[in-house]
Amino acid sequence: MGRRREPRKEIQAPVRIFGTDSSGQVFSEKAVTVNISQQGAELSGVQAKLNLDEIIGLSYGKNRVHFRVKWVGEPGTPKAGHVGLLNTSPEKPLWDFPLPSPAPDDHQPQVAEQRKQPRFKCHNSVEVHTQDGASFWATISDLSVGGCYVEMSIPLPPGTKLKVGIWIGETKCWADCQVAYSTAGLGTGVMFNRISEPDLERIRQFLGTLAAFAKKPTY
Repeated sequence: MGRRREPRKEIQAPVRIFGTDSSGQVFSEKAVTVNISQQGAELSGVQAKLNLDEIIGLSYGKNRVHFRVKWVGEPGTPKAGHVGLLNTSPEKPLWDFPLPSPAPDDHQPQVAEQRKQPRFKCHNSVEVHTQDGASFWATISDLSVGGCYVEMSIPLPPGTKLKVGIWIGETKCWADCQVAYSTAGLGTGVMFNRISEPDLERIRQFLGTLAAFAKKPTY
């Protein structure tokens, strides 16, 4: 979500999806498109529990095409019941209305509009500790003085409390954090709740070296 590769047409079209759900049961149900592109679609009203990368069928009118599940909306969030699909055979006709030609899309996720500090692209190692004692290594793809985006295939629920140690050169900067949002299969955005002034200053100095790669306002 929020990292589209091509423009999408906002349209509500009735469809039917069918296949095998996460429990191995065959399903067939109605859904509605939220937006559609040349290669993908977002659906709402999906009841079946789907696995990432699962292949499902989608029918519109008399046409049928197979799609791969790329993301699934988290329960309890505005995207609950939504799924993102990638067309496995985009050359096959499916829709009876025109779609935007393939091109870069400037879509920004809604959460980004709520952020206050500029973020910067980076590729730093991070040590993540959860409250239940689990810990793992990951990589952050962007950083600000207010938070970071941790790349991980299994997202953490919004509100999850974490302690992260971000490597900057030979120094590890520690912060108590909270998960702001997660994108299935991609990663998790976290906000810094508490960080020492020396570590915050190290982050500021590091970001100063990345100013040329700044994105739009974030955390």
